[in-house]
Parts: sequence; C-alpha cells; structure tokens
Amino acid sequence: MLTVKEHITISIFALVVSAFLGVILGYVCAVNKKSEKWIVSVFQILRIVPSLAFLLLLIPVMGTGFQPAMTALVLLAIPPILMNTVAGMEKVPAFMLETSYAIGMSDWQVLWKVKLPLAAPLILTGIKTAMIEIVASATLAAKIGAGGPGSIIFTGLGLNRIDLLLIGGGIGCGVIHSFRVHPR
Repeated sequence: MLTVKEHITISIFALVVSAFLGVILGYVCAVNKKSEKWIVSVFQILRIVPSLAFLLLLIPVMGTGFQPAMTALVLLAIPPILMNTVAGMEKVPAFMLETSYAIGMSDWQVLWKVKLPLAAPLILTGIKTAMIEIVASATLAAKIGAGGPGSIIFTGLGLNRIDLLLIGGGIGCGVIHSFRVHPR
C-alpha cells in the first residue's frame, strides 16, 4: 500500500531530523542560558500553531508536496525533544560532573559518557512524544500533497463517502499502533 509507505517514510524522516536538531539545540540551551531563553521561546510559540494551520501556512512559501510537509512536521516535533533534552541535561547531578572532571575526563568525555547517558531517559521520552505528534500530523500532510492515509480521508470527506473515511482512518490507526512502544 503506497499510502502507508508514504506515511511511514515521512514520519521516520521527520523524526530523525527533528531528533537531531532538538538534541543539538537542547544541548546548546543547557550550556548557554542566554540562548535558552530565545530558542525555547521561538519553538514554544511555534508549538501553539495548530498542525493543519502550520501546513497551510507553508504553501505560499514552499508550495505543496513532501518538502513543506517535512518542514512542518520537523518544526512541530522539535519542541518536546528540545524541552526534554534541556531538562535531562539540567537534571544531571553536580557530584557526577565533579567526579568526572576529578578523574580527568575532558569536556567531550563528560558529555558522551556522563551527561548524555544520564539524560537519555528524558531525551527518549521527548522523542517518543514527538513521534506521536509526527504520526498524527502526517495524516494532515495529505492536505498539501504529501500523500499518506490522509489523502483517502480527505477524498472521503470531499465525496461524502463513509467507506473511504473508515478505510483511511483504519490505515491511520494501524500506522499509529505500529509506532506504539509496548511494555514488556
């Protein structure tokens, strides 16, 4: 099914890009408190814009298709990753950092061997939240030509056909369910 493949492709690409950017921006915010104020403010303002409005606002700037949908999904997914990365980095106990420097670790070693592993649970929670937002909003990306099960839903709405709505909704729910993390 082409629509499921399109949905999964755009969701995974958007998650990878937003995770990369969100973690880097989160680290910058945790290290430089002046930049935290501005970066977090900008992304929190973007967060209040509804997904569909965000997608439609990008049409005059970028046109329709995969690229504007990807841009919108990435911008919608960065805030939870950014906020959780900042929180995770700030929650690293001071005694762990002091001990790391006391045994002779460099700044990079402290980052890779102490800060990131201890912040990982919160960072991964932000990534999980972002994935939920991406998968849900990627359905709406069909409105600007990005494909996916949303195209079936919008066709069903336009033709007033319940069968298409159920099929598109079923595919969308199946995709969302496949991304759920099941506890063991």
